[in-house]
Amino acid sequence: MAVTLSERAAQHVSNFLSKRGKGIGVRLGVKTSGCSGMAYKLEFADAAEPEDVVFESHGLKVLVDPKSLPYIDGTELDYAREGLNEGFKFNNPNVKDQCGCGESFNV
Repeated sequence: MAVTLSERAAQHVSNFLSKRGKGIGVRLGVKTSGCSGMAYKLEFADAAEPEDVVFESHGLKVLVDPKSLPYIDGTELDYAREGLNEGFKFNNPNVKDQCGCGESFNV
């Protein structure tokens, strides 16, 4: 499987990297946190680390550390606007349950 970006997410990342003046894509992962067990990590990446698993999506690199990959394999990162709110949304097929606030999940 793979970890991918939707077209909207790729456009948002690309625009941000252009304004920033550097970067190759995004780094995704998970950390232990929240009431359901795990929370997503998302940051802009300037370079790949030797241990990263690298996916290409819409011309951008999606970097994932090997420990996080089993939890987010198959995930699509989307960028959504809902009313006055906008932000990244993780469409993760592995999620079995998530907390009420939507900040953490478990598989």
